[in-house]
Amino acid sequence: MDHDVVLRALAHPLRRKMLEWLKEPERHFSTQDHPLEMGVCAGQFERCGLSQSSVSAHLATLAGADLVTTRRVGQWVFYKRNEDAIAAFRSSLSDL
Repeated sequence: MDHDVVLRALAHPLRRKMLEWLKEPERHFSTQDHPLEMGVCAGQFERCGLSQSSVSAHLATLAGADLVTTRRVGQWVFYKRNEDAIAAFRSSLSDL
C-alpha cells in the first residue's frame, strides 16, 4: 500500500464524500435500477453536480488508491468501497 497515493486520494473533500456515500449505498443511491449489491453505477454520482468526466476522474483516483473496487457490466461501471484496503490503511497509520 502506497500511503502517499491513498493520502492524495483522500485529500479531496468530494472523494471523501463519495466514500461516505458508498458506505451506505441504500441510503444515498436508492433510485438506482441495478441491485446495489453490484455496487453503485458511476452515473449515480452525478448528484454531486460535476460533469461525468470529473466524476470519472475522482472515481479513478479512488480506484487507483485501491479504496474502491470496480465491476464492469456492459457499458456500466459499478463501484464499491474496498473495506479490506480501508481497514489495512487505517491499521497501518499506527505504524507511522
